[in-house]
Amino acid sequence: MDNSNIAERESVIPYGDLLSEDEIQGVLENSNIVNFNKKEIIFRQNTRTSHIMFIKSGMVKIFKEGRNGKFIILKVSVPNDFLGLLSIYGGDTHHYSASAIQPAQICFVDITIFNKILSSNGEFAAMIIKTISRDGLFIFDRLMSQSHKQLPGRIADVILYFSEVIYNSEEFEFPFTRRELAELAGTTKESFIRTLAEFKNDKIIDLDGSFVKINSLKIVKTLSELG
Repeated sequence: MDNSNIAERESVIPYGDLLSEDEIQGVLENSNIVNFNKKEIIFRQNTRTSHIMFIKSGMVKIFKEGRNGKFIILKVSVPNDFLGLLSIYGGDTHHYSASAIQPAQICFVDITIFNKILSSNGEFAAMIIKTISRDGLFIFDRLMSQSHKQLPGRIADVILYFSEVIYNSEEFEFPFTRRELAELAGTTKESFIRTLAEFKNDKIIDLDGSFVKINSLKIVKTLSELG
């Protein structure tokens, strides 16, 4: 299969290069793309699962609401990421919510056709299992970080997350407000702002509004490792 054909298949659905022509056609005939505005809810915690979803374009915030209206941001999802697989194959309702960080296109695939493909295509099913496992382990690691690391380690983790996972660059723009960044780090807005300012004053990073430049990736990684 040539590279252009692979790219075309993967544009239909993640891991589309593992699907047959009939399976690709089944996805195309049983899916639709919905546009979401910035901050618009894609699905809400405690609502019933109904479709397989993945991101065609844009960026999505995955978050969980706790008691007293407090939120924990679990992760950021980017194009070609599936949404909600942990909930869809772990129960009948979503255990967390998702909203668009920026204008986003989300593809909704009928769950019946998706399950049919899973039952007949072992290679594709294995990739979905790996995806679910990676999502679960990532969230587990994030919660462990919030529970066991001191504040500088948690702020370092946030910086590394956007630098290495989301943007693959040592210069980037936070897509979140300071409050949302604090929710991602598992701290208060005031504590996050104070610690980020300390990073700037210590010349570990340059900070101009939401724009970040990492001056010493080694120090940021050391802070993350020491916790």
